[in-house]
Amino acid sequence: MKKKFILEGLDCANCAAKIEREISELNGVDSASVNLMTTKLFIEGDEEKMPEITRIAEKIVNKYEPEVVFKKA
Repeated sequence: MKKKFILEGLDCANCAAKIEREISELNGVDSASVNLMTTKLFIEGDEEKMPEITRIAEKIVNKYEPEVVFKKA
């Protein structure tokens, strides 16, 4: 299953790389990528675990970029 999210207000390349790396390492995630230009986050992973992955991904985003708004695309 592939999900797309908007990271409204993301403007830090270093933070985007940290977010991408940390989400990629989550249990059930096959791949994760952050596009800084479009401020989109793509997560591909286990459909059954996706609600938990999404919840944890939002926490990871807020850890590095507290002012960024995490939205479903």
